Formats: sequence, C-alpha cells, structure tokens
Amino acid sequence: MLRILPIDTPTLGDRGYLVHDGSVAFVVDPQRDIDRILALADAEGVRITHVFETHIHNDYVTGGSALAGATGAAYHVNAEDPVTFERVAVRDGDEIAVGDTIRVRVLATPGHTFTHLSYALFEDDRPVGVFTGGSLLYGSVGRPDLLGPAHTGALVRHQYASARRLATELPDTAAVYPTHGFGSFCSATQSEASASTIATERLGNPALTRDEETFVAELLAGLDAWPAYYAHMAPANLVGPEEPDLSLPERADADQLRKRLAAGEWVVDLRNRVAFAAGHLAGTLNFGLDGSFATYLGWLIPWGTPVTLLGDTREQVAEAQRELVRIGIDRPAAYATGSPWQWVGDGEPAMLPRATFADLAQVRHHRRVVVLDVRRRLEWSDGHLDDAVHIPLHELLDRLDEVPDGEVWVHCAAGYRSSIGASILAAAGRRVVTVDDEYPAGAVA
Repeated sequence: MLRILPIDTPTLGDRGYLVHDGSVAFVVDPQRDIDRILALADAEGVRITHVFETHIHNDYVTGGSALAGATGAAYHVNAEDPVTFERVAVRDGDEIAVGDTIRVRVLATPGHTFTHLSYALFEDDRPVGVFTGGSLLYGSVGRPDLLGPAHTGALVRHQYASARRLATELPDTAAVYPTHGFGSFCSATQSEASASTIATERLGNPALTRDEETFVAELLAGLDAWPAYYAHMAPANLVGPEEPDLSLPERADADQLRKRLAAGEWVVDLRNRVAFAAGHLAGTLNFGLDGSFATYLGWLIPWGTPVTLLGDTREQVAEAQRELVRIGIDRPAAYATGSPWQWVGDGEPAMLPRATFADLAQVRHHRRVVVLDVRRRLEWSDGHLDDAVHIPLHELLDRLDEVPDGEVWVHCAAGYRSSIGASILAAAGRRVVTVDDEYPAGAVA
C-alpha cells in the first residue's frame, strides 16, 4: 500500500515527503535535520533507498546529501546543477524504479530556478501525483526572482510554461505535492490549502487560468522582499552540507553575557514578546520562538556574527538550534537558561512598554511621538497610519539614523515584528514602546 507522508517545517513554510510501499522508501526535498526523517522511516518500518532534490534550494540548507550518506540511498540531483558532491545525475524524461511497484519520472520544470525538476509518481503504471517543489504550488507558483533581476523576466515565463506542462502531462486526478507555499517566502503568494490536485489547480491557479501576459504582470507586481540569508543557501547546497551538530554549546554566565554584548555579538532572547517586555537583559534582541524565529533572525543578522541564545529551558534552546541549522547558522557561541534576573547578575532587568493601537491614538492626541511602521513594502502600500515613518524591519539595522528623535512607538501587523524592532532600537539606546496589537482592527490615529 503506497503511503505519502509529509514532513512539515512550518516555521520556514516548507514541506518534504517520505514515500514508501511498506518496504522501501524515497524522500523528496529533505530538510537539514535528518534525524526526524530517519525516525519517521524507522517508525514506518521502511528503508530509504532514494533521495530526490527538486532544485538547489534558496530558502534552507538541504539534508539530501547527509540523508543519502546516512542511509546509502541514491541521491538524485539535476545533471545540470554544478554540485561538488557525488550524486546520481538525472535529466528530463528519466525514470527511476523504487522497489517493485513505484516509478518516479523526472520532469524539467524551470521557473523557480533554471534547473528545477518535478517528479511524477506512478504506482503499477498508474499516475498518482507529482512532487512539484517550487514549480506548481497550491494556488500559486514559486517565486521567479530569487536569482536576481537579470533572470526574473525569463524565469517568470518559464514558470508559466512549466505549470502548464504539468497540467497537460498529468491527469486531473493526480495529487500535487509542492515543497513551498505554506508560508515560505519562496512562494509568490500564500494559500491556506493543505492538499490539491491538478483538477483543483486548473480551476484556481493563476498560471492555469490567466493568459501569459496577465499572469506575468500580476505575479511580478505582487513580489516583495525576501530574507537576506537566502543569498547563502544555494552556495551551501552546492557543496553537499553535512548533518548538523545539535548538541548544546557552552553555557554562559552573567559576566560572559555582558562581555559578548560589549563585543558586538548578538545575544538573542527566545522568549515570547510579553515575557521579554516584562523583563530582559539590556542589549539583547527579542526573536521569539513563537513566531518565524529563524526567518527573521537570519534575515537581519550580519552573516557570521556570533549568536548566544537565552531561553527559559534547555529544550527551548535546542529548538532554536534546530531552527538555525536549517538556514546554515550551525553553532551558537553559547547559551543561558533561567530568568532575566540570572542573566543580569547585579542590577535589575530592563523593561519594554507595550501598548495597543487605541493607546497610540490617545497618546497622539496630546503629545508628539514617532510612529515607526516596520511592515514590508506591500503591506505599507495597502494602508498605513498618517505621519508614520516606514522602515521595513529587514532594513532597520542599516537605517537606524533615519528614525527621528524622540519616543518611538513601533508597530507591525500583529506584534511579533514590532517586538524585534523595538528590541533593536532599545539596544541602540532609544526610548521605545512596542505596539502589541492587530493591525488594522484598532488602527485609529
């Protein structure tokens, strides 16, 4: 009995797959932390014999090479990708047998990258579905602009043609299994869908319902910034990343934490924004594990800066480490657990005032404050508060001198990003209030 099991990484908006017939299995687009894939295969009682990569990923460090090494599986990667590791080079039209009943057909589907592949799945010659990576997504397609503006025009048209190839060559009943589109910045737009078929996509996917010129214009108009760490992912993936070391780093005491802060290193508080606001070590930055932790930390941090992690528990620190290795930040410099009073040593923890949009409206009636909107460009374009200063969060570190003097009230769409921005400003010595509220429900100013 064929089983197709998703392996979700919701914090990065990605999904890999373990597929098996009860005996042998293959994996599509595995994440870096392969221990959970090995555990799933063990729980299913199957042996992994093949690993398939749809493309050289831009948004995370692959576990493909490490998984193949750990299991002895054949590692299938596009023959045109200039990798430096051992792989089974595959091309459009190749077919690979996995066990006695499963076949995988290679389909060239450029658009997300020039060498992107999809993999059609057959059981006993019956087409079951297609693993589309960053090609055809649920209600969307993968972004065509991650290789730079010089290639975007060509890739967006490739993406249109590739989506239509899949819809032409596969039956309506075939299930669609993408890697991106669950919150990933690799997706051109987002969808709430958790499953789909070729028939469903025919009805609602712009690549299959629009003419080419309309599709191209609409897709390009909807693109916004992507995380800066993406620039480091493809180079890492081309060399075959090893399995990460997830053991805890050295433990830091209050004196060591102060020294690391003084040296310009990043000391990151993993607790949620409410706990951070109530008390924290001055100078630390709040990237809570309850949000898109790795995405925003990887986006903002100057690459190569040492990171020390502060959490309530060792388990919280271990979770953060797992998130970070997925984007190529392999070893934290140190960690500490407990409470802010332990991290401070002598003295008192710092506090960060929190407020609502209603509070902001009231304050603005009787005194001047700086309102800093840290949402992205398209969010700002859809609507913003009068007289607000707009600096997207991912640009804030480089544009701190553009924040006007005075008390700064920082807001985003729901509070997570505003806490990050407020912690950055507070560490720079600014007087800050974080607006921890939903926008635009209470946004009257």
